[in-house]
Amino acid sequence: MTPPTISFTRTDPYRPPADHVRLQAEAPISRVQRPDGRKLWVVTRHEDVRTMLMDTRFSSDRRDPRHPAHMAHMGPDYRPGLIEMDPPAHTALRRSLIGEFTVSRLSAWRPRIQEMVDEAIDAMLAGPPETDLVEALSLPIPSMVISEMLGVPYADHDFFQRNSADFSRIDTTPEQKGAAVANLRNYIADLVQQKVKEPGNDLLSRQLAAGVKPEDLGPIGFLLLIAGHETTANMISLSIATLLDKREKLEAVRNDPAITVGAVEELLRYFTIAEVGHQRLALADIELGGVLIKEGETVFGLANTANRDAEVFPDPDDLDFTRLARNHLAFGFGPHQCLGQNLARLELEIVLATVLRRMPTLRLAVPFDEISFKENGPNYGVNKLEVAW
Repeated sequence: MTPPTISFTRTDPYRPPADHVRLQAEAPISRVQRPDGRKLWVVTRHEDVRTMLMDTRFSSDRRDPRHPAHMAHMGPDYRPGLIEMDPPAHTALRRSLIGEFTVSRLSAWRPRIQEMVDEAIDAMLAGPPETDLVEALSLPIPSMVISEMLGVPYADHDFFQRNSADFSRIDTTPEQKGAAVANLRNYIADLVQQKVKEPGNDLLSRQLAAGVKPEDLGPIGFLLLIAGHETTANMISLSIATLLDKREKLEAVRNDPAITVGAVEELLRYFTIAEVGHQRLALADIELGGVLIKEGETVFGLANTANRDAEVFPDPDDLDFTRLARNHLAFGFGPHQCLGQNLARLELEIVLATVLRRMPTLRLAVPFDEISFKENGPNYGVNKLEVAW
């Protein structure tokens, strides 16, 4: 019997895809197929997704041709990034990096990130009173932060940001995106070699000093760039669009800045933008939530519905900035939980607080239902966000 087809397209920008919500209610672990014909299991409940992500028999190794994210170039000599690896190699590499992203280390970045955000807003206020917030704020801030963390020379920032933007924008062709990826991969590899010769006070240099091989550090640097850039940019745009659409939420945060941290956490849960990030390959026959998943089958953990599980989050479709639910799965769970989650939280907190304080008349320049949202990509987000003040 052919499994039913499942769509990954949202019909309501504030809710997960309708097919995902229906499956959570009717068949929480289901065998389905995507529109392109690929068959997979989808796991929709909070408890089951957490269990799957903790079980290393569900593999992340994309070099395996059976893995749903495998690509032709991923042969046995391919150097995988952190999210493409299984223990024990993954464990050792992650352990070397985790100290870079502790709350205490990242707190030292707060003044510099604040400076970057203020400079971006200064530029907005100095120009015409209408702009695309994606280009003016959402994309540049994460790009500048991660480039400084990696030790990108200031003279290379334009190249770095231009290619980062080409990778993320809707109006670039597949060829342009591919060229941007190649440019950035090659650039990071060359940058690592520069750090070998002339180490500095940056993440790449510290990893080399800790014994990480240069050939392993290139893929790590590229992953940190992409994972820490596009996802945070999308969350900035979605968060500001939502606050401008739901003015009572905006005023609540503006009137009580202390709830900004809770607002960031709730917005992360609410949107759960990494919609297809939790892809795994079953390495054995595994029973999950009373369902047998066979060796070699593909599994998607749908964190977007897991974060709307009413058994865990009462009234899950309500946007409640007082919820303070840190047990959401927006950053994943288990061995592959997002390494940069504290950095993303810090950037979002600073951006939202500063925009609300410094741009009191900010408004949407187009109706909310005319905003172009990213669909069927690795991350949910906003293609363009026209605002005025």
